[in-house]
Amino acid sequence: MKVITKISLQQKLTDRYNIFLNEEYAFSVDESVLIQYGLKKGMELKADQIAAILRHDDIRKGLNMAIHFLSIRMRAEKEVREFLAKKEIEHEAAEEIIHTLYRMSYLDDNEFAAAYVNTQINTSDKGPQAIERELKEKGIKQSFIEQALAKFTAGLQVEKALKLADKYRRKYVKESPVIQKQKVEQTLARKGYGWPVIQEAVAGSASEESEEERLQALMYQAEKAHRRYSKFSGGEYRQKMKQALYRKGFSISDIEQAIEKLQGE
Repeated sequence: MKVITKISLQQKLTDRYNIFLNEEYAFSVDESVLIQYGLKKGMELKADQIAAILRHDDIRKGLNMAIHFLSIRMRAEKEVREFLAKKEIEHEAAEEIIHTLYRMSYLDDNEFAAAYVNTQINTSDKGPQAIERELKEKGIKQSFIEQALAKFTAGLQVEKALKLADKYRRKYVKESPVIQKQKVEQTLARKGYGWPVIQEAVAGSASEESEEERLQALMYQAEKAHRRYSKFSGGEYRQKMKQALYRKGFSISDIEQAIEKLQGE
């Protein structure tokens, strides 16, 4: 049997108290644990009582850390579990902390999914497939994901994808229409858009392409190839030019036009 001989408030952590047993420092507890167990000077404690106090204090410490973690931004349950594991909170204590966080409305994976989707729509250029992958990685249930992504309508997806297609079409303006289309499609796919949306966005973007841009891309690539193969002459030069430009996605008639122009200069 041990006796509490002194209780003192910690200097740096004003919600924690040092407990002295038989004139020696034994452990510290959160203020809520102190009140819960009615700890006071002269109180006798058995070994099992001390173990219970320490267990509840671990839960309280873990809960305080989790609440602070959640105060920075919303988190999914999986993120909080991983945080508690890094803080070396035991499994049983972590389970109780998670249960308490739900009861106190600090955790709600359904609300988290809805807020996450809304944020990604408003602040990023990600498509629904990318957002879905990220939510799955965060441990969100499929039903919550589907419910949240319902806000990302097909019309909104096309609107965002079209802006991206325009942006990347300008980036690849020196490529042939074929290569340009492929690169834009690949980019939109990486961003997480589905094929029907990609097709509609690319078609809408391509409709804005001018004949001047097409010819500029043709001559840009032709001049690059010409610098590489100008040491050749006659049929060999033409063959190498045709092969190089054909791989770049230009039509035979465009290639012939570019070669004639270069040879006429």
